[in-house]
Amino acid sequence: METRVHLPDTEKPSSIKHVISALNDQGLEPKHDKKDWGDWINLPPHKTVISIESINGMTSSATIEYAEGEDDALEIPIITAFRDLGWYGTDEDGEYRL
Repeated sequence: METRVHLPDTEKPSSIKHVISALNDQGLEPKHDKKDWGDWINLPPHKTVISIESINGMTSSATIEYAEGEDDALEIPIITAFRDLGWYGTDEDGEYRL
């Protein structure tokens, strides 16, 4: 399962540090993995990852890629973290409040 999240265009981007902090506040232990080809937030020992688009450490969109069988345990804390930051979800019907 995959969930796309973003900040509305009217909002300033969040820092990746704020995203990491919000995930920590939900009891997760996120690890930021910056590569030349993109940024990832890993949630060890889970296999679920968050692919996060960033420019100079700032971000306004991400894709949560749940590993098989992990969405039930991780969906609520991850979505709560992004909701607390004011982010929205996006699906085939458009934008929705998390």
